[in-house]
Amino acid sequence: MAKNMQPVAKRCKALGISPAVMGYAKKTTNRNPGGQMRRKKSDYGVQLNEKQKVKFIYGILEKQFRSYYEAAAAAPGRTGDNLLITVERRLDNVVYRMGFAMTRRQARQLVNHGHFTVNGKKVNIPSYLVKAGDVIEVEEASRSSVTFKRLTGQDAPIFLLPAWMEREKNALKGTVTRLPAREDIDVPVEEHLIVELYSK
Repeated sequence: MAKNMQPVAKRCKALGISPAVMGYAKKTTNRNPGGQMRRKKSDYGVQLNEKQKVKFIYGILEKQFRSYYEAAAAAPGRTGDNLLITVERRLDNVVYRMGFAMTRRQARQLVNHGHFTVNGKKVNIPSYLVKAGDVIEVEEASRSSVTFKRLTGQDAPIFLLPAWMEREKNALKGTVTRLPAREDIDVPVEEHLIVELYSK
């Protein structure tokens, strides 16, 4: 399976996004600390940068991203909104948003290794798209692992849960109460530029 192995801090700096968006609180890079002044980007460069941001944040490669875009363009409503809502519904992102993983990269790996069930059935496909009403739960056999034990009890980390999902307190189980709307998605992206890029 192909995956993006680029250094997170370096790539975040190049794309102009905070590592916090990726789930990293203390990532920095010392490379080029002065920051050479770059010449102004062309319209194409700006549009491409927005697409690269979404691909990098959610860990999606070009072929799959293109298919997401085509599905979003065919669906009713605004194409840019549809695109972001689709990538937000990916199981690896939902696992991350529910606080079962510290980063999307970790979430993707945990899903790949079969640690989660959706509505009681094991799902190991990170790109699986959740629906309203889906119940995401940590596999019974995985609950005793250190990764998941730390998520319950007194010392469990505190995290902000999006409005479109719920998670049972001190339980390794969450529910997608509704599909996300554009205003629920806090990714710093101007999606209309991606639409302009693909519309050429």
